[in-house]
Amino acid sequence: MNGPAGAPPRRRLVVLRHAKSAWPDGVADHKRPLAPRGRRDAPAVGRALVAADLRPDLALCSTAVRARQTWELAAAEWATPPPVRHDRGLYGADVPELLATVHEVPDEVRTLLLIGHNPGLEELVLTLAGDSLDDALDEVRTKFPTSAIAVLTWYGDTWRSLGPGMALLTDMIVPRGKKKPDKEMRDKKG
Repeated sequence: MNGPAGAPPRRRLVVLRHAKSAWPDGVADHKRPLAPRGRRDAPAVGRALVAADLRPDLALCSTAVRARQTWELAAAEWATPPPVRHDRGLYGADVPELLATVHEVPDEVRTLLLIGHNPGLEELVLTLAGDSLDDALDEVRTKFPTSAIAVLTWYGDTWRSLGPGMALLTDMIVPRGKKKPDKEMRDKKG
């Protein structure tokens, strides 16, 4: 999809909050893994990205275990996963730090997937979105849950030119994996 004649190229920033994490005793926050629900939801994220034609040219992923696991399970849903760069700076990053990271993305990247954490990601989406389609902006303001995907679209020659209010929030997706019936539920049926 191209913009008006002579307009800069369309770029998409796909913002993904990691899937649901576990809280094991004695495990540092950075090392927390995905919870069982997160392990179900992360592949659903990959399928949702494929279904929405949102395969990125590059993924930037926090180094936190839960973010890395989200990426690995989501990317496994693609025949050929895109390149990924793990960035410690995305862990606990605020809007200025996240935006600085996005500004460093090579100009040949048209669709960027950013995988990280709240509250930074939610605040980034709200900062960059000048408007939204449907009620997507209201959804983000209400809650940006685990596994949430926000799609921001804008026209620009470089990632460096992206700033507050410049993007259109075109979609908000919250994929969920199907829960397998547990033994107790099977026993009740049998």
